[in-house]
Amino acid sequence: MAVKKDYYDILGIDKKAEDAAIKKAYRKLAKKCHPDTNAGDAQAEQRFKEITEAYTILSDPKKRKLYDQFGHAAFDGSGAGAGSGGTADGGGAYREYHFENGNMDDIFGDMFGDIFRSGRSGGYAYDGSGPNGFGRSGFRAKGADIRAEVAVSFDDAAFGCDKIISLQDMEKGGGAVQSLQVHIPAGIESGKSIRLRGKGMPGVNGGGCGDLLLKVMVGEKYGFERQGQDVYTTASVPFVTAVLGGELRVPTLYGDVICKIREGTQSGTKIRLKGKGIVSMKNHDLHGDQYVTVQIEVPKNLSQEARQKLKEFEQACGSGGRGKKKNSVA
Repeated sequence: MAVKKDYYDILGIDKKAEDAAIKKAYRKLAKKCHPDTNAGDAQAEQRFKEITEAYTILSDPKKRKLYDQFGHAAFDGSGAGAGSGGTADGGGAYREYHFENGNMDDIFGDMFGDIFRSGRSGGYAYDGSGPNGFGRSGFRAKGADIRAEVAVSFDDAAFGCDKIISLQDMEKGGGAVQSLQVHIPAGIESGKSIRLRGKGMPGVNGGGCGDLLLKVMVGEKYGFERQGQDVYTTASVPFVTAVLGGELRVPTLYGDVICKIREGTQSGTKIRLKGKGIVSMKNHDLHGDQYVTVQIEVPKNLSQEARQKLKEFEQACGSGGRGKKKNSVA
């Protein structure tokens, strides 16, 4: 039987390394050797298994203490610190989950870096029948959560939709792909996550599976800007309509509406369309509002006749006032 390598040597760290150094070394090596980036490379896969096993032991204070005292014998049943057959890796089980079009950094952030973190706050179960709390059943831990991203359109986030994502299990069928339907709730904001319970990493020694956390990334919609449940748009108002008043057709997420433009409306004026914003995720009876900023259209390429009329308009509305203002200043 081949002699197992020292866990500290596998991660390339000193035996006095602190937790942060252990995690940093693991993340660096795991990314380099992960099967997703080394397809078909058996040596890389084996190296990845060794790295993960080493991190599993050294990242947990109790298992690291046993390893420092008894070495590998603490977990293979041959040493004084070992139980009656319990193994550090839950019987050698090795399983990977991969996401098509996923974000490798997000996946590593939870799938590997914190595999056993949850156990330190109560995730492990010891039967207490063996030395140091390790009995025949070893320990039981819930599997780690996995993080990935899913992209949706502006309208899909506003109204809700169903998305199909592909989950690849490297343990079954050499990479069999499982399709999952995910419901995107109406009103969700970009950056929020959806939790799919039991779709994360498998547990150890009967521990439950972790969860899949899908971070929703919402695309942009031309002419629309979202702030919370409210939506902001702009509308171009013809010069004559702004001066004399009238009506204007304004697009909303729910179709066009006719807005009344008051006489003398100024550029920058905001029109509030109540209830034309985004629905609340907590209460579907509540909606935000849409705020429309008015932009006055300045006439271009005027005919000679139109220019003359505009000059007459200017004289009728403002020339007298400007003259008085100049005299008062003088």
